[in-house]
Amino acid sequence: MKFSAACVGTSVWRMAPSPSSRMSSSLPPPGSESNSVAVIVKHMAGNMRSRFTGFLTGDGEKPDRNRDREFVMHADAKREEVLSSWEQNWHLVFETINSLHPDDLDRTVTIRGEAHSVLQAINRQVAHYAYHVGQIVYLAKHWKGADWKSLSVPKGRSEQYNAELLRQRQKQPGVES
Repeated sequence: MKFSAACVGTSVWRMAPSPSSRMSSSLPPPGSESNSVAVIVKHMAGNMRSRFTGFLTGDGEKPDRNRDREFVMHADAKREEVLSSWEQNWHLVFETINSLHPDDLDRTVTIRGEAHSVLQAINRQVAHYAYHVGQIVYLAKHWKGADWKSLSVPKGRSEQYNAELLRQRQKQPGVES
């Protein structure tokens, strides 16, 4: 199975409204210690670059990474630049994963000097990215309010959703009623 960044990167980022091409927004995070969508995206892109550049051969925490800087969004930052980095690094993640062979999964890689199997390292990153994508979705849902379009089954609509799935399956050739 080949993985692709197409459905992950751009669609998640575009859930967050932006009044201009600049990163400043009238929609701040919910608290002073919270991060904006732009900061989360910038951090994730830096993390992806660090973890998946030279994935099998170097430590996942690259010496040139400045993690603390990932959490600072300068007023002149451009949305297009942050989005470009985000998309470029999602591609790096999926290119790296797609290049692995079954015997690579038993190899050992390091992150901050700590040994992990390749599978453990990937699982660690998937959990990290899911956490941050969840933050982005939470913020987007907060901002959109009643206009939010569910990414899965809308609240209070499970029965209708399941009935529609069943109806669609029954229409398929070779599926018995």
